Amino acid sequence: MNLRNRFRPLVVCAVLLLPGASAAFGQAAPARGKFDGNWTTHLACEAHGEMPAYKWEFPSTVQNSVFHGQHGEEGGPGYLVIDGPIADDGSAKLKAKGHVTQSHAHGVFAMKGNSYDYNIKAQFDDTKGTGKRDEGAGILGRPCTFDFTKESDTPPDAHPPAAPSGNPPATPDSGQKPN
Repeated sequence: MNLRNRFRPLVVCAVLLLPGASAAFGQAAPARGKFDGNWTTHLACEAHGEMPAYKWEFPSTVQNSVFHGQHGEEGGPGYLVIDGPIADDGSAKLKAKGHVTQSHAHGVFAMKGNSYDYNIKAQFDDTKGTGKRDEGAGILGRPCTFDFTKESDTPPDAHPPAAPSGNPPATPDSGQKPN
């Protein structure tokens, strides 16, 4: 076997391991969706029967155009998770699942237990979105609204601007007078 044939497999492996080489061979990295990023979800539900009104705010993310938000700890009281894809036009049908914070449910509501689920019809644009809980026939559901706010893609400056050079500012204890 000549020298050229011995190194051919090594060259092929090296090319495949280079960053971006997979794109050169037709395997492009997944495209970042225009809604991708960190979001804040604001939820407000009206009082309904024996159940009091409430408002929650919690972090959410969109990755590869799939929304995910979570309030509370999984399985605990007040837990809520919202998941679902966002279409290119910003429309979304999200699925919410959760556990009640306290058992305020009576009658027909008490039969459902402590877990609940519902759909959310939402509409997103580049920086914000709105949604509304599907109330069904209005018998078991209550009016809830959602506001979604996208966080800035650029993190705030971690360091405040430096003070101008020269004498430090006078303080009452320093005995110095300002210039």
